[in-house]
Order: sequence, then C-alpha cells, then structure tokens
Amino acid sequence: MDATERVRQELERRILVLDGAMGTMIQSYELGEADFRGERFAGWPRDLMGNNDLLNLTQPDVIRAIHEAYLEAGADIVETNTFNANAISQVDYGMSELAYEMNLAGARLAREAVDSVAGDGRPRFVAGALGPTNRTASLSPNVNDPGYRNVTFDQLEAAYYEAARGLVDGGVDLLLIETIFDTLNAKAAIFALLRLFDERGARLPIMISGTITDASGRTLSGQTLEAFWHSIRHAEPLIVGLNCALGARELAPYIAELSAKADTFVSIYPNAGLPNEFGGYDDGPDEMAPWLRDFAERGLVNVVGGCCGTTPAHIRRFAEVVRGLPPRAVPELPRTTRLSGLEALTFTPELNFVNIGERTNVTGSRRFASLILEGDYATALGVARQQVENGAQMIDINMDEGMLDAEAAMTTFLNLIAGEPDIARVPVVLDSSKWSVIEAGLKCVQGKCVVNSISLKEGEEEFKRQARLARRYGAAVIVMAFDEEGQAETVERKVTICTRAYRLLTEELGFPPEEIIFDPNIFAVATGIEEHNAYALAYIEATRSIKETLPHARVSGGVSNVSFAFRGNDPVREAMHSAFLYHAIQAGMDMGIVNAGQLEVYEEIDPELRERVEDVLLNRRPDATERLLEIADQVRGRPKEDKQDLAWRQKPVSERLAHALVKGITDYIIEDTEEARQQAERPIEVIEGPLMDGMNIVGDLFGSGKMFLPQVVKSARVMKQAVAYLIPYIEAESAEVSSAGKVLLATVKGDVHDIGKNIVGVVLGCNGYDVIDLGVMTPAAVILETARKENADIIGLSGLITPSLEEMRHVAREMQRQGFTVPLLIGGATTSKVHTAVKIAPEYTAGPVVHVVDASRAVGTASSLLGDGDGDYAASIAEEYERLREAHAGRSQRRNLAPLAAAQANRFTTSWDSYTPPEPGFQGVCTFEDYDLAELRDYVDWGPFFHAWELSGRFPAILDDPEVGEAARNLYADAQELLERIVGHGWLRARAVIGFFPAASAGDDVLIFRPNGGSDGAPLTTVHFLRQQMERPPGRPNLCLADYIAPQESGVADYLGFFAVTAGLGLPALVRRFEENHNDYCAILAKALADRLAEAFAERMHERVRREFWGYAPDETLDNEALIAEAYRGIRPAPGYPACPDHTEKATLFRLLEAEANAGISLTGSFAMQPAASVSGYYFSHPEARYFGVGRIDRDQVQDYARRKGMEVATAERWLASLLAYDA
Repeated sequence: MDATERVRQELERRILVLDGAMGTMIQSYELGEADFRGERFAGWPRDLMGNNDLLNLTQPDVIRAIHEAYLEAGADIVETNTFNANAISQVDYGMSELAYEMNLAGARLAREAVDSVAGDGRPRFVAGALGPTNRTASLSPNVNDPGYRNVTFDQLEAAYYEAARGLVDGGVDLLLIETIFDTLNAKAAIFALLRLFDERGARLPIMISGTITDASGRTLSGQTLEAFWHSIRHAEPLIVGLNCALGARELAPYIAELSAKADTFVSIYPNAGLPNEFGGYDDGPDEMAPWLRDFAERGLVNVVGGCCGTTPAHIRRFAEVVRGLPPRAVPELPRTTRLSGLEALTFTPELNFVNIGERTNVTGSRRFASLILEGDYATALGVARQQVENGAQMIDINMDEGMLDAEAAMTTFLNLIAGEPDIARVPVVLDSSKWSVIEAGLKCVQGKCVVNSISLKEGEEEFKRQARLARRYGAAVIVMAFDEEGQAETVERKVTICTRAYRLLTEELGFPPEEIIFDPNIFAVATGIEEHNAYALAYIEATRSIKETLPHARVSGGVSNVSFAFRGNDPVREAMHSAFLYHAIQAGMDMGIVNAGQLEVYEEIDPELRERVEDVLLNRRPDATERLLEIADQVRGRPKEDKQDLAWRQKPVSERLAHALVKGITDYIIEDTEEARQQAERPIEVIEGPLMDGMNIVGDLFGSGKMFLPQVVKSARVMKQAVAYLIPYIEAESAEVSSAGKVLLATVKGDVHDIGKNIVGVVLGCNGYDVIDLGVMTPAAVILETARKENADIIGLSGLITPSLEEMRHVAREMQRQGFTVPLLIGGATTSKVHTAVKIAPEYTAGPVVHVVDASRAVGTASSLLGDGDGDYAASIAEEYERLREAHAGRSQRRNLAPLAAAQANRFTTSWDSYTPPEPGFQGVCTFEDYDLAELRDYVDWGPFFHAWELSGRFPAILDDPEVGEAARNLYADAQELLERIVGHGWLRARAVIGFFPAASAGDDVLIFRPNGGSDGAPLTTVHFLRQQMERPPGRPNLCLADYIAPQESGVADYLGFFAVTAGLGLPALVRRFEENHNDYCAILAKALADRLAEAFAERMHERVRREFWGYAPDETLDNEALIAEAYRGIRPAPGYPACPDHTEKATLFRLLEAEANAGISLTGSFAMQPAASVSGYYFSHPEARYFGVGRIDRDQVQDYARRKGMEVATAERWLASLLAYDA
C-alpha cells in the first residue's frame, strides 16, 4: 500500500487531528541567543535568535519533546519544524546553504517521535511543512513600481524543491504546503513537488492549506477561496484546507464554502483567535473546541488542528470533541472546466459561451502593439480593462512581435495586471507560437490560466512535453488542429487530429479532459480561392463532431479570422462574426477569442446582408463570395425652467434651512449651511440645531401623513449635503453627532433588490439614527461580523425573492447561535408578518423579531425597541406572534389539500383534436441590443412606481387625490424629468433575448426540443411546473402551466416561448454618481424607473411576440391600460411568481436563451437576476391560458417535484418553503 492510500484509509475512517503551534511552544521554552546558536554556530556572524528551524540542528531535544507532547495529547499528524527552512527565508540569517540539512533533521525528529508511539496500533503521520517564504511572487514590495518583484518563480521553485528533498529523505509521510497568502508561491511549491516525484518515481500525498487574511474572504494576493481552489487543484491534493490569520469563529463561513467546493478531504487548523494588543492569542481550548465540533457535526471537515497560539491543551480538547464523529464525505462534483483569475470562472450550462477578449494581442490590435512597442504599459492596461468592462470573461495576451523581447514583455504586462484587480479578476489566456514565451507567462499568473496553444506539428514527444509542463504549472490547454502534415482544413482532418491529441492527453498523460480546449482552426472564407469556401462550415461541423465524440472537451477559436478577407469593412466583418458565432455555438463552440464590444446582433443584421453572409459561411451556393462582394461596399432633452418663488430666501437662515429641508431644495444648501456655521459657536450646533429642527418638522409631517415618502427622501438628500459640508469642520474639533441608535441594514445573500431597504435607511437617517447599509447580496457572516464590530443596536434584513426568506431564517439561526440579543427587523416585498412569526422568530429567541411593513413604520418600530419601554413593546410583539403561530398551526391542521394524484386527474383539459397551436415566425433565439428606451415609455405601468414610494392610489387618479395628490404630482414630475435625461443621455441600456422552441407536455413537465426539429427526438431539456393542490369546487380544475401545452401523446405540434429582458445596464454607475453627490432621492428614483422600464420592456416584447414574432394576434390593438389589465391572448408567467413559484427553473430558461451572453443578465446563487431591473419568463399562446397562483402544496407533490428535477427533497423544500403546507 502506498503512502497516499495509507493516509486516505484513515481519513475515510475518522476525523484526524493535526498538532498545534510549533512557534508558540518554542516560545514557552524562553530560549536565548546562545541556545539558538548551540556549539556548532557559536561564532556565526549574524544574530540567530528567532530562527526556529535552526533548532532542529542545535536543540533537537526541545523539538522532539514538542512533537511528543502533541502526540500524547491526541494528534494523529505532526508537522515538521521546517516552516521557514528554505533558502529564501534563511537569507536573513545567512543560512540558505543549510536549508536541506534543516529539513532533513526536522523530518527525522518528527519521524522518531511518531515511531516511538507506533506500538499502540493507531496510525500516525508526519507532515513535512513547507511555509510560504517571506516573499511574494504576485505582489510588488514597492508601491511606486507595481511591476517589480523581489523573487521569481524559478527561485521559489528551487527553494521548495531543495526543502522538499530534505523532508522526503528524512522520512515524512505527506508534504504540507501551508499558510498560503500568495497562490503563485504555492504553484511554485507544487511544481517543485511534482518535479521531485517524477525524478524519484514515487509520489507522496500532498496537503495544501490556504490563508484567508481578513473578512473579505480573499487571500493576501486577492483571490477568492473558490479561485484559490481552482488554481491549486491540479496538484490533486489529498487534503486541502485553511489555517492561520483568523480564529475558528472567523473561518466558519470559509470552511463551509471550501467544504462544498472541494472534491477532496478538507482540513482546518485556525489560530487561537485574533492577535491581542500584545501579539498573543486569547482563545483557549474551551473557546475553540465548540467551533471545531460544530464543523465536524455539520460534516465540513476531515482534519482539525491548531495554528498560532494553540498548545497541546488545545489539541487534547479538539481530539475529545471530534472523537466518534463521522468524517466529512467527499462530494462528487460534476466534471467541468474550472478556471480562475482573482475570481473563479466555472463552466456551467448557464454560462453557455465565454468571450475571450482579443484586443491585448500585438498581432491583432495595432493600437495595443503600438503601446507595447513604445513601452506605454499603463495605457496598454487600459485596453485590457476595457475588454473586461465590455464583457470579456477571459483575456488573450499575445506579445509575438518581431521587434519585441516577447518573454520580457509578457512578464512585465502580466506583473502589472496582477496589481489591477478589475483586470486580474478574469482568467488569462497565454497566447504565443513560442513555448518559451508561454512558459514565461505561466510563471507570472497565480490563477488557473489557459495555454494557447500546443499542437502535434513538432511530433508527439514535443507535444507531450509541453502538455506535461502546462499541467505541472496548473494550466488548461488549447490544442490546435495541427499535426506533422500541417493545419487541418477539412472536417475529417480536424476531427482526426483532435481525437489523436485527446487520446494522447487523456490516456497517456492523464490530462483532465475538461481542461482540453480544441481549436479546430477558423480560417478566412470568401478569399476568392474555391478551396477556402468550406472553411467556416468545416469548423462548425468539426465542432459538432468533437463535442459528440470527445467527452468533456471544450472548443474555442479565433473568430475574427473568418472575416479576414474583408479587413477594412467593419460592418461586413461584424455581421460575419455574429452569424458565424450563431451557428458555431449551436454546434457546441464553448468559447472564442472575439471583441465582444463589436459584435452585430444576429437578428438585427440587414436581412439581405445576413443571407449573403450565411451563404458564404455555410457554403450554400457557388457564387456566394461574388454575391457578398456585390453589396459589401453598399453596407456603407431639456429640463423645463420653473419660475420659483424666492420670497423664503429673505427669512433668517434657520428658517431657510427648515424650508429647504421640507421642500427638498438643494440649490442654496451649501451657502446657507456655511452662514449657519458662521453664526454658531461650533459646527456641530448647526446639525443639532437648525438642521435637526428642520428634520423634526419633516418627521412630524411624515408621521402625521401630511408629507409623503418621496418628499422625505428629497429632504434626506438636502440633509446629507449639508452634513457632508460640515463633516470636515466637525472632525477638526473631534466632535460627534448624537445618535438615536445604530441600525445595520442589508439585503440578504442571493438577493439584489434594495429600493425598499434604501428608503428605510433614508427615513431612519432623517430621524437621527446612524444607518450602516451593507448593500445587496450580503452573506450572514458579513452581516453579523459587521454588527459586532459596529456595535449595532438593531439589525434589519431585506429581500424580495422567495429564496431570501430561507436566507433570513439562516441569519436568525446564526444570531441565536452566536449569542446576539439585539432586535431583528424583517422587511421586503416577499416577507409577511405571519411568515416572520411562524418561520423566523422561532429561530431567534434571544432578542425581538419584528416584521416591518414599510418605511413609515420603521422609525416607530426602532424607537419602540430602543426606547425606555422597549421591553413592553418587545413583549407585546412576542405575544402577538405567538398567537399568529397558534392560528397558523390551527389552519395547517384544517387545510384541505387534494392528493397529488387527484389534483393531476382534475387538470385543465381542452380538445387538442380541434385546436391547432400557432407556429412561431422563427424557432431558436433572437436578441435585441440597445433597445430604444423612448419606445418603452408608453408601456410603463406607473401604479407600482407610486406603491414603491408608499403612495396609495390608482394611476392617473392618484395625481388628483386630495390627500397625496400634490406629493404624487411632484414625484411624477421628477420621474418624468429624470426619465427624459436617462433616455436622452443613454444612461441606461436595454437588452433582450427571446426564443421559441418545440414543446410537448408530459404530466406536469414540459419537454423542450431542438429548434425546427419537432417533438419526436430526444428532448433538449425539461421545464418543471407545479400544480394547484387545494381542493377545488366541481368544474374548477387544479391548474398547472403544463396543461396549456399539447401533450406529447397527442401528436400535436406545440411551442413554448422564453424571454429575458433588462433595462438596468448602466444603473450601478448612475446610482453611484447620485450617491457620491449625496443625492439618495435621485439614486432611488433611478432604481425605481429602471424597474418600471424593465417591466415596460417585458410588456412591449410580449406585444411584439403576439403581433409579430409568434404572430397569433397580428391585428391586436390594445392601449396601455388594456395591456396592464392583461386583456390579451396568451400569458407570460415568470419563475418565482405565483403560477411557477420555483426560482431554480430560471437556470433552464437562462441556459436555453444564453441570457448572460445575449442580454447581459446573470443569476445569483439564489437565482435573483442581475441587473435587478430585469424580467424573465415564458410565453404561452393557448387562448385559454390565464394567470393563477399555485398556492399551498403538500409533501407528496414536493417529493414528486424533487424526483422530476433530480433534486434532494430537502433541497426542494428549501426552495419551495413559502408554499409548504407542512413543517419541513
């Protein structure tokens, strides 16, 4: 049995315990300079105290005794005392030449200690420790020179190799690369170990442990945890984990994330808390042990231990609390391509197509080449940044220019990119025809990158040599369809070469197939040479064959090559690129080197041009080139001025400030604030005096219903600008503004909606509360850590989508577990008082839990909870919620739900024999880029807009409402003015994608088939729906959306439409600009308008579907009021809404539409859409289709639904929690 299997067997059997801190224990011996020197180094010319690794040679008894103490305490694995025993770290002591000897001695000491207790029959292991060194390969030590490095990859690799050689010679059982703060350092260590293993013909298990340095969840060099894992996964570590920097509590969310992402064994050995002011550690065994037991009970870990500050007492306690608990089961993750920059790029079906930016290529961009040749790397970085901003998910970098030192240029540019997080977040494609240039790049990139390219042109041996090196560096490879005979031009040659390369890589080298990316050669067409006419079609057909016959491999290509014959004619080239991608992606192309910012929208290409372009690309006629050449040269406000009553300007400054606050006027706020400051003794008095007096008036008017939310938000804008002006003066005096309390607000993880939360924050701020807004997509760990750090008095959670309800429960549970007692406020469109009482409050009993209906209640709720009578108010809420829980329990017992089989038998039926579903005008996908916002204005439904601002009434009657009419009119006028500017200046952009596919229902599912392929073959995918399960009166069916699609057994051809639209592109920048100017009113107004425009876009596209694209209602003439009333044929239900309440079905919808690539819309982990101002859903054409709500469902349907989706029942219950008629 080899070493790896011995360790693996123990990991599968039990949770192993790693030892604790070596340095902490050495310090307890209080050794002096003479002790460190010993006799051998008594005359050494440098101070040696602190060189702990030297003690392996000078004080071996001390080191052996520490090992024995940890073994006696229960450690299963002991680390060698070699953390800094490498040539680089030992430079400080002038002892680099002793690195091998230190490692050899350290390994032997640990081996002796382990072997001395071997008689008890319990296997124990020695881990050879390889620390990170004291230098970083990814970061510059000179802030003025971001491209500078004080160590190279080769120096690191050599140092690690020598250290590892000593450890292996000394008899270690496994090698531990630990405390990784720079992943490029770790990759050098991995390279060294793999080289050593190859040379010796034997492999030891590898353990890798990274270090998350702070609450950002990233390494010091900037990588996320998932990106880090992708970068080091090629080492095939037996164990991966986290250590150092943070304590057990702080590492909790990160070990949970790693446990879910890593398909190998997982370890954790945290510090004994965070360092105190004396540099020590305060968490004792009893503080840390419960956390490690919790990790073990939750199935997160296979190895536990301690890092800085831990002792044998800690290890003894750790061993006690995990003894008998089952080890974490290693998950089987789907085989897919996983790359990374600072952030991870995981290929999923939803990702569909990956854009590789092409402009950082000296052979393809004259501008970039000129910048590099001139040495203007700073501007060249801007080219890379622009590629990422324009949607490139990877960037291709090529420095192959005759006048360049390509290796030096590649190194310089990559080192500079490493200091630019907005660029470095995406993976890099290292592009060169010279292996030496590629290898220079591989030594600079900490993420998992892609080599572009290797091929068989120089024979199999060179091909395999380069592939082995690429794998050792941790890179995926692009393989060109190029062999000893030349580049492949025909389908047969392309497939033959790629198949040969695939076999060599996977069968001989063990290369993961998902990290093989084939480039079957995109060549220029329409060159006038007849042999070239089939080049594009050959690529497409070869792609289809490769994807069908070479499992898990990817396909890429340089798209611009196809149009090279038309260089200088951008309109034709862009049309060719778009049409080529349309067909190649359908054939299976996964990624491509393309300028995403210069692609024509396929459906918007001039029909004649598109036809002739496709004739060329698909080689449909012999005169295609001539026909394309025939037409190639032919292819070529104001805001209104209001007369203002300025009489108020004559009043005293305190009254002017109050007037400005009540009316929301910012025009004079700075000069009036300065005048008030001049009159006050201290600047703080301006805030506590006239400004707060004015806000008190606002609060009174709002509280009495005489002022409305839009006006309050305007008031807050005025207040913010005044306070921002005064802050520098206040800080100069070190004064503090008194606060009514500190409230922390956050939209929970997975949710991107924040309009309501922002309004609540503004209202609370107007009433003297200190508001900390964490924004959207906020993990529970961040919420609670910030609450502790800021000493928040109240935590407020917001969410709009139904999965947020479960995330709120999770936050509540964590608050209970972590000992919080502060009030928890729950709000958002998807929340309710009953849900809060029944589902959330029971999870958090240590403090009050209160549902807040809207912003107008927030101040009263907060003041009641924090005021003198807070106990009475909290008690009354608790009593009310207890009554709600009892009432809910009674209703649950009385619920009348039909068995699923009975509900399915009572389905909606129609005569499919006498009904012929309409056929869409096209099948497949159609995109709409930069849709005219002006066209959408007439489709805006203003009712929900006013509701968002808590103004009740129907539009347009609300404008004349005697109570809220004035506020509504002013809000409407402001909205129209801002909308005019948004449309006129192009501040927001709208994109859409729609698609129609053959479909057939099968029970409660709808089978989706390939475009134009009918419904006879294998389904392309399946859409899953839920059915009403409440008992229905006679003659009323239990509806399911699948009922509106012809059953497969009917033989009737039917179709289902899909759509995804957004009007939120550009919104973050617009909101940020307003917020930077302290203009919360316009920031919230912009978000509300974007939401309305997105809904208007959905309405307009549905109208066009009915009249044009599906065309089943070509003569429809409905005004906007009729559209809002849904007085049309067909429906457009959306996942997450009543008729199809499961948000996870968006994944299928997005995959079919390729929504991220085609419309710029992505999904969060909780299936919220980004941008938030987006709408997606289905198109049903059946004349009897109508909207409905599924309502409550019972356990039998949840189990059936989980089975149909291939999902665990518990997972389905979590996503459908708000629908369950039983307690899950």
